[in-house]
Amino acid sequence: MAELAARTRRQLGARSGIWALVALAAAALLGAVVMTRPSLPAAPDLARILESILLWHSLMPRAVTALICGAALGLAGMLFQRVLRNPIADASTLGIASGAQLALTIASAYAPALIAFSREGVAQVGALAAVVLVLGLNWRRGLDPMTVVLSGMVVSLVAAAASATVILAKGEYVLSLFIWGAGSLNQQSWDAVLALAPRLALSAVAATLLMRPLTLLGLDEDIARGLGLTLHAARLAVLGLAIWLAASVTAEVGVIGFVGLAAPALARELGARTPRQMLLAAPALGAMLLSITDSAVQLLGSGFNDLAPTGAATALIGGPLLLWLMRRVPPTQSPQAVDTSWRPDRQARSLVSLVPLAGLILAVATLGLVLGRGPQGWGWATGTLFWDLLPFRGPRLAAAGAAGALLGAAGCLMQRLTANPLAGPEVLGVSSGGGVGLLLALTFLPTGSFAVLAGIAGGSLAVLIVMLVFAARPSIGPQRLLLAGIAMGALCMAVVSTAMAQGDLRAYLLLVWLSGSTNRAGEIEAWTGLMACIALVVPLLLAIRWLDLLPLGEATSRSLGLPVERSRLCLAAMAALATAVASLLVGPLSLIGLIAPHLARVAGFAGSRDQLLAAILIGCGVMILADWLARLVVFPYQVPVGLFAALIGGPYLIWLLNRGGARNG
Repeated sequence: MAELAARTRRQLGARSGIWALVALAAAALLGAVVMTRPSLPAAPDLARILESILLWHSLMPRAVTALICGAALGLAGMLFQRVLRNPIADASTLGIASGAQLALTIASAYAPALIAFSREGVAQVGALAAVVLVLGLNWRRGLDPMTVVLSGMVVSLVAAAASATVILAKGEYVLSLFIWGAGSLNQQSWDAVLALAPRLALSAVAATLLMRPLTLLGLDEDIARGLGLTLHAARLAVLGLAIWLAASVTAEVGVIGFVGLAAPALARELGARTPRQMLLAAPALGAMLLSITDSAVQLLGSGFNDLAPTGAATALIGGPLLLWLMRRVPPTQSPQAVDTSWRPDRQARSLVSLVPLAGLILAVATLGLVLGRGPQGWGWATGTLFWDLLPFRGPRLAAAGAAGALLGAAGCLMQRLTANPLAGPEVLGVSSGGGVGLLLALTFLPTGSFAVLAGIAGGSLAVLIVMLVFAARPSIGPQRLLLAGIAMGALCMAVVSTAMAQGDLRAYLLLVWLSGSTNRAGEIEAWTGLMACIALVVPLLLAIRWLDLLPLGEATSRSLGLPVERSRLCLAAMAALATAVASLLVGPLSLIGLIAPHLARVAGFAGSRDQLLAAILIGCGVMILADWLARLVVFPYQVPVGLFAALIGGPYLIWLLNRGGARNG
């Protein structure tokens, strides 16, 4: 008994020491920011006045804003996780922050009067729409933790694609909107503090008044009802409070990622268990974490420029944290159950069935070449007009089609390699890894097409190998693997966002890559895509046996004489190269790599060879269709084809996830 008491005292002492260490780090870094601020080039008296203004109207408001925003996000994350019983729920993983950002971006670009009338109201509408979509799709299945978060991350991806489309359409606002969206805490007054402090105080009081429902929500639903709790009303009240708080922060400073995820998780690690303890610990840790991050980006920057927007910097810790927390969420389905749920319910199709599919793609490509919109409206391009437009329309259709074919092939390879029908280069973070490779190539290699392609291929291959290591673990499960890919994608995109916020030439090139536009595609891009298709697809037809055996598992594959490591590495390299070329042409967000192999499977092409060829054709056709529609829907403007394809593929992925849950739930 005495030994247990001594161990408890040691644990409490260690936790108290960690609390003191975190608080000391936050205070020390803030002090370092104040003490090392650059001197102003002015006369001594004027410099003192300007430094005083800078201190009390910029640095101090920024420091207090970081503390308030961190506390608000920590409280919101604690409420989300409590009401959803989900340790990986927060405004970032539920799509709430991205929904608010999308609403604010659209309003800033097209209806600035709404921003002037109520910036917070616009953010609330976007956040509410996102959370209603995510929770509405999963409510009847009991808000399964993994499916809710996966749906939320996909909503975030679609919202990010839509935001990027709006930003690119309004070129004069690109830099300011992007830096704001990345979560910049730069302040020029105390306005943000005066706006957010009362909201945080009111939310803390409301959460205290909801202490009994918060306690009962942690119990079994039947027990909670027996104790007099109205479950739906309690859940809606807590969710409404958390959404309001998270959207308020987004409206003021942009998206601050993963603080609401990290603060409650660290609070639990430091011994907080009851709602009352979490109510105190999560906001305190959130405030200190965001303060430390904000001070670090200032200290690591040059002069008065930050290293990166604080929101992008916090996302750098979000990916590894999500990977760490992933083990705490039990898988809801076995790999076999998920795989079975996606097998077609119809008779398997033969290779001859690809002929009508190829004919349909040819028809779509022909329409893309001859049918379009002009100043006089819709019209057919024939005769001389056709030949005049062919040098513009032909290369972009060829580049888009080749990219779609490569993504279809890469997605099919990844699904076979991981035995996971929800895998794809975009969802597993492979395309985003190409962005980090591109950044490294732009930084350290001479500028050129080969260096760019080599960088994207290297980054894609590195992330794919990490995903294969995860897939080899027997306890990972297909949904956990998908969540790991999303975490890797978030980490890679945070690195890319940090570089883009610098505003140099690399930022412009990364933005062009991210948009996935084929507007400037010419003969070089078209031939690059076509030659890559030939060089990468033809060898895959010689590796059909590998694709047949690898999904059976490592032991079975070895017993049948397959060199597992070598075959996986070769196929992973092929998938990475295909993803790299496709990402170079249409960007990283198209989602074609996921939906093309799945559509091939649903259509009845079950064998490896048939599914591979069907996925290639479907990816080609969908991307050609997306490119055609992308230059028609907002004529005379053009939507980047990669983002337009993501707007098509994202809703399909959400439906796919929830359809699987329904079948297995």
